[in-house]
Amino acid sequence: MAPQNIDNQTLDILSCLFDEEAEVGFRTRGTIQTDGGVDDDDDFDPVVIADKLREVADHLDKEFLKPHIKIIQQAAADKMVEEFGRSVDSLCSSHVAQKLEVAPEFQLLKASMALGLYVRKTCPDLKDSIQITMAAFIKSRLAGWISRQGGWVGTKGIPKTFI
Repeated sequence: MAPQNIDNQTLDILSCLFDEEAEVGFRTRGTIQTDGGVDDDDDFDPVVIADKLREVADHLDKEFLKPHIKIIQQAAADKMVEEFGRSVDSLCSSHVAQKLEVAPEFQLLKASMALGLYVRKTCPDLKDSIQITMAAFIKSRLAGWISRQGGWVGTKGIPKTFI
């Protein structure tokens, strides 16, 4: 799968993840309708993938997320991606996130989803910034892994062996 397609799909998924159900009213027949019509990939359903990512994120203890909120809040916009990455790395190195049977990339995905959603919930004013930050993080740190897994469609967003 081409990286550009993964990048576009990631933006669609994050949009679904961050928008309230009422705001995702442009969802039709299991796909997202864009300006150009229905997404080219018939199997791609960003709402389903966003729901699965939300489930994965819910399994991370929120107490481990709290210390990272102030750091992200205080980071200037140009430093937010860097601080978000540091926070995700810190979460992944904690004993709560580490499981030997889980790929390190999946740990990054889980921690980034949990942290991003927690920031959105606790700091609504950072919603747009954290969504952009998460997209940049996924592009720089996880896009290659997602591509090797068969893309978002190939994995339905999450490798089946980790659900």
